[in-house]
Amino acid sequence: MLMKAPQDESFADLLHRLGDISPARIRLRPAPGTATVKDVVRIERRENRLYELVDGVLVEKTMGFTESRIAVLLASALQQFIEVDDLGVITGPDGMIRFPENLVRMPDIAFVSWSRFPNGQFPRDPVPQIVPDLAIEVLSAGNTEGEMSRKLREYFRAGVPLVWYIDPKSESATVYLSPTQAKRVPPNGTLDGGSVLPGFKLSLKELFAKLKRRQAKESKPKRRGS
Repeated sequence: MLMKAPQDESFADLLHRLGDISPARIRLRPAPGTATVKDVVRIERRENRLYELVDGVLVEKTMGFTESRIAVLLASALQQFIEVDDLGVITGPDGMIRFPENLVRMPDIAFVSWSRFPNGQFPRDPVPQIVPDLAIEVLSAGNTEGEMSRKLREYFRAGVPLVWYIDPKSESATVYLSPTQAKRVPPNGTLDGGSVLPGFKLSLKELFAKLKRRQAKESKPKRRGS
C-alpha cells in the first residue's frame, strides 16, 4: 500500500517528513509518493544505485569510503562470530529489506538469525520481508538527525530488537534497545551483542585503529661505504 502525501504538501514539507534530508537525494521519477519496491530493484539492477523506499519516495542511500570500510570491518567480525555455531546471516549496505507499509530500508549491516527466515531457508526474493535481529547504521555526512531518528523508530516498530549507530567522527557508538532506551559506548568502550548475540564483543578502539593503519615503508638498502 502506498503512503500518499497530503495534497497541500510542499516539497519542503516532504523533505521535513523524511528527516530534513538533502533534496539531491530525492528521485523525481517515478514521482514522489508513487514509487514501489519494484522501482528499487529495477534502478539497482540497471543503474547500480541504491535507493531506500519511504512513503512511496525513493531516497538515495548515502555512504562514504570511510563508512564503507567501517561496515566491512564490523561485518567481518560479526561473520566470524556467527559462523562458529551457524547462527544466521550477515548482510551489507546493499542488502534490501522490506518492512510493512511499503518501506524498504538497507541497514549498513544486518544480522538475521535462521529462525527469522520462513522455514529457516535463505530467501530468493531480492527484497525479502524479514525482520533483522540486529540493524547497524554507520553515520555519514549525508545523514541528518531527523532521518536517523525516523529510521530508528521504523526499525523498532518493525520488531528489530537491537540497533547500533556507529559514529566515525567521535569513534563511538550508541546501542539502542528501543527508540528511547539508549547507551553510548565511548571510544575506549566495547560493543556487546547482548541477548541478540551473547558472547560477541568488539573493542571500538581496535575497530577504529584499523582505519589508521598505513603500509610500512620499506627500509632503503644502505649504500656501501656509508
